[in-house]
Amino acid sequence: MSAQAPRHAPAASDSLGAMVTLDGEDFLTVEEAARLLGVKRETLYAYVSRGILKSYRQGMKRQRLYRRAEVEALVRLDRGGTPDIPPAESWIRD
Repeated sequence: MSAQAPRHAPAASDSLGAMVTLDGEDFLTVEEAARLLGVKRETLYAYVSRGILKSYRQGMKRQRLYRRAEVEALVRLDRGGTPDIPPAESWIRD
């Protein structure tokens, strides 16, 4: 990330609020990312500690940001559910 000041993008249609845009990429705050994923902040922190999601420090503050594209990819992965696998009985041939 560059040293330029973050620019706040206009509110998205999904009412996430103002995102932070750095170097042309959208980042979400912890509150926005947790809301988009439908989890608590603590769960979001667990995702980061387990390597499921990356967080990025903003400036000298302790505030963490999350790439919107990465959060949305995780949402799509979660909504995909389990693939349809036929029962084992259908694999067995007589």
